[in-house]
Amino acid sequence: MKQTLKLFAKVKLLMLDVDGVLTRGDIIYDDTGRELKHFNVQDGLGVVLLNKFGIKTVIVTAKDGHVVRKRADDMRVVEVVAGILPKESILPSVVKKYNVEPEEICFMGDDLIDIGLIEKVGVGVAVNDAHALVKKNADYVTKKCGGEGAVREVIDLILKARKLDRKVMAWVRNPVL
Repeated sequence: MKQTLKLFAKVKLLMLDVDGVLTRGDIIYDDTGRELKHFNVQDGLGVVLLNKFGIKTVIVTAKDGHVVRKRADDMRVVEVVAGILPKESILPSVVKKYNVEPEEICFMGDDLIDIGLIEKVGVGVAVNDAHALVKKNADYVTKKCGGEGAVREVIDLILKARKLDRKVMAWVRNPVL
């Protein structure tokens, strides 16, 4: 556990893929063609907590959509970068905009288009049900699958590694969003 916490201790920015990370990877269309996604509420609160304690979250996804932007707004994500490939091409502007070094960024992904960014940040994370090559290139593989609390698992590690877990507990006793 000590080594795992050391890995996450420098994280100042979390970047997330959507399909397969914030969701289980299912894309559902209703009869009118509207896209539906299933998100994990604990992942969402985790993102809110990170933001509350000074660690921003950016969504990086190859696909844009109203559902993603709505969920990002609910979670107080600072930016959604959508429709971008290769994903690692966003890194220089994120580093500059948020005044962080690549080593201070954690990115979570699940599929082949995420490998480039996973390799270029300080902590590359693959969700448990990620493609085998993504897992092979990641610094950490979650115990949980995408859409089933994997993001919260990583957020809890970041908070503990950054020694913010006590502040979180104090906030829980007197929450003010």
